[in-house]
Amino acid sequence: MNARTFRLLLIYLCCGVLGTACAEPDSDNRSIEPTDATHARVGTAREANGTFSAQRAFAILEKQCEFGPRPPGSAAHRETQNYLFTELEKYANSVALQPLTYKVGTETLHLNNILAEFGAPSGETLLLAAHWDTRPFADHDPKPENREIPILGANDGASGVAVLLELARVFKAHPPPRRIVIVLFDGEDYGRTADDMFIGSRFFARNLGKWKPDYGILLDMVGDKDLVLPIEANSWNANQAFTAAIWNRAATLGLAPFQQRLGPAIMDDHVPLIKVGIPMVDIIDFDYPYWHTIEDTVDKCSPKSLEVVATLVISIVYDGL
Repeated sequence: MNARTFRLLLIYLCCGVLGTACAEPDSDNRSIEPTDATHARVGTAREANGTFSAQRAFAILEKQCEFGPRPPGSAAHRETQNYLFTELEKYANSVALQPLTYKVGTETLHLNNILAEFGAPSGETLLLAAHWDTRPFADHDPKPENREIPILGANDGASGVAVLLELARVFKAHPPPRRIVIVLFDGEDYGRTADDMFIGSRFFARNLGKWKPDYGILLDMVGDKDLVLPIEANSWNANQAFTAAIWNRAATLGLAPFQQRLGPAIMDDHVPLIKVGIPMVDIIDFDYPYWHTIEDTVDKCSPKSLEVVATLVISIVYDGL
């Protein structure tokens, strides 16, 4: 190689290196795609939080209570079912009733779980659940004369449903990055013993079909003004890592009602699903003084409590765990 050729080659190489070093970053460069994707996911979660209305959720709680007590077989139960189904139809990709019959003594109950799906049509599926029926008798009322009166169930039933119906509206506005299945269980609070309770969730667990989730969250009694949410022990014993991740996320979000301590083990709609291998966590304030009394009324509930729980669920839906 002569001296002239060598000098030309050196100039070419130097210009190439400098050109690469000094070039403006390409907006399509793969190295920045993960950052952009992360920002998009966070933005979606923030938009979803901005869309969720605690006042709308509380109005949904009130609307359910306007029907009156909603035990299976009552006119209020039928009216509530129509209302919930119609509302979900406005927002979901699809909505379906899952009918079942259940015999208690000489009586045959005609029940319906209400199922709706949102977001991606397939792939990882997160179940969000609550029960929509109410207890036919106030067996824990301090006054014996009230113990055969049906409860209104403002917190025990209507609160979890209120959060999920308002989230359905949010999911319509901001489609989630994963498949979401909302199930409103029927017959949770029917019987005098656990043998005749959780009727809808036990049926659902035996008949998952296309609705089968990978994991799920149950909301029960999440609307009371003095909201305290310790870790439910059955959830913890079945799925410690999943449960810890949820309460850790709540701590990261600064949601004070979620307490990093173990609470009691509660029989609830999550247990039948745990038994068939679905990781399920129950978010519940069981230390509620009006539980199964005629005093479980709207004035005991708060929009702020609904918002706290929704904030956590939105974070999990859009950002994962």
